[in-house]
Amino acid sequence: MHWSINTLPMPPYVELGVHSLSGLLWTILLLFLWHCYRMGSDLPIPGHAHSGKLKSGSRRSMMSRSGICAGTRCSARSKLSRSDQISPFISMETGEDEEQGQGYLTPVLSHALFPAQASAEAKKLYAALQEYAKRYSWVGMGRIHKGLREQVRLNDHSAIQKPHLFFLPDVPSVPFFPRDAHRHDIEVLEANYSAILAEFQAVYQRGTDSKLGWTCLGPKGQAVFPLYSAGVCVAGNCRSCPCTYRTLLSLRTFISSNSLGSAGFWLLGPGATLGSSYGPTNTRLRCHLGLQTPPLCELVVGGEPQCWSEGHCLLVDDSFLHTISHKDAAPRVILSVDLWHPNVAAAERQALDYMFSPDL
Repeated sequence: MHWSINTLPMPPYVELGVHSLSGLLWTILLLFLWHCYRMGSDLPIPGHAHSGKLKSGSRRSMMSRSGICAGTRCSARSKLSRSDQISPFISMETGEDEEQGQGYLTPVLSHALFPAQASAEAKKLYAALQEYAKRYSWVGMGRIHKGLREQVRLNDHSAIQKPHLFFLPDVPSVPFFPRDAHRHDIEVLEANYSAILAEFQAVYQRGTDSKLGWTCLGPKGQAVFPLYSAGVCVAGNCRSCPCTYRTLLSLRTFISSNSLGSAGFWLLGPGATLGSSYGPTNTRLRCHLGLQTPPLCELVVGGEPQCWSEGHCLLVDDSFLHTISHKDAAPRVILSVDLWHPNVAAAERQALDYMFSPDL
């Protein structure tokens, strides 16, 4: 194409030399072509750069040449290798999960098989998680997915904290939690202590027979009067204790819709001892409201001993190794209520409700 100075819009009062202006334009054109050449050919030299990473200039040139990609959608796909096949229902919200090169959802995105040595229960939970993600999203499911895959390895090791059913990783925990972890719910339970105690005494005086709603769990007077059992309301028992039932409904973090949650009166007879055991999960805390608490009754969780106190609550993480020793002559009675662990996010609670639904 022939360039002419007459084709450029120039003010009529500017007088420039034709040869100098033409040389300036050619210089600018050559610099532009050289810049484009360097941007397009700035590829990593074999042996001098990691095979999976490009220089910053090369990354910019790749984005400029791939006009079909736009915004965050393109940048998210560029994080995956070409061999990764993404299912239509999997969300690409994996930015925070890919720190240090190994994300929570990497096995899902790469279609890695679930551990073959996993138990039937773990495989069932994994299938439920996938079904939940199809209906909703993978967003916020990273820790749950990681916990299901690592449950097998956790069960193979001795530990002071080892929930036998489901372990949610990266959850800060201690054997006994402070009151501030669930201040509202604790204050509600303690404010209704007198009414709850009166309703327990009424059902206890009728007897602890199974026909009256009680469930015997072992020798020496160990029994429970359930109000919620594995996420299901025991309607007859709740009708016998209306104030306690209304109190449970007023709690903000009560686990009332999945099989990890229960609530009821727990009775332990004199001389009873409960051996070392682990709870099923670390996603909950058990709140114990003391109703009748003899002095020689002790709870040891994770090596830390505590005693109950009448009218006051203990927040216990029973996924730690725990034992109970009751050496007093009077029975011990508590109202036990399962609450969500404060570090379990709302999206994770919704997914766990689905995975551990009593109907599944």
